Amino acid sequence: MKLQVRDAARWLEKDEETVYEWVRTGELPATRINDQFRINSSDLLEWARARGHRLSPEAYEAGGDDAPDLVEALEAGGLHRYSGPATREGVLQAVVDALPVDPAERPLLLDLVMAREFIGSTGIGEGIAIPHVRAPLVVHGVSASLALWYLEKPVDFGSPDGSGVDTIFFLAAGAPRTHLQLLSRLAGALHHPPFRQALKARAELAAVLAALPQARPAAGGK
Repeated sequence: MKLQVRDAARWLEKDEETVYEWVRTGELPATRINDQFRINSSDLLEWARARGHRLSPEAYEAGGDDAPDLVEALEAGGLHRYSGPATREGVLQAVVDALPVDPAERPLLLDLVMAREFIGSTGIGEGIAIPHVRAPLVVHGVSASLALWYLEKPVDFGSPDGSGVDTIFFLAAGAPRTHLQLLSRLAGALHHPPFRQALKARAELAAVLAALPQARPAAGGK
């Protein structure tokens, strides 16, 4: 979803001039189309989370209500552990290889995910990254899922706070609006201490899921 500056300002609960200034200085990623700026909604969610900006309930409602809740998505994606080479390429290769898709499709998916990393880090700070492609990753024939990965050693993702990444969330969805809805819910959950504490403790999936009812945003979550 592409947002105009006024839409982004509502999501961020800031005045438009402040958001324009962030765009003009390059602090907030945006694309110029027909003399108007457009902001990728997925990028905005990550950008706000990395900088500690609270978002309005409207942001968490984006994309409709047809996506599964985070419990269902995490159950579908599962918990994975990575102990391979401590490189971004190695981690992303493992993440893509774990997707239940035709092996012939994996090289292209990896190229798309790596291309997004070259545009800008998907690390959001505090050891967490949410790798994805520039447009929402739609994997046909795969149920919407959110895979949680714990990395044995921190990996440099170029996160804004300089921290190494040891926790990754990877979204796969059957439609762009489903991707955005799940990403919105995850962004809201990451603001809440019980969920963050479970991740920091490298908790098993059952404990992570148990933290989610307290972690969902007041609006937009189920």
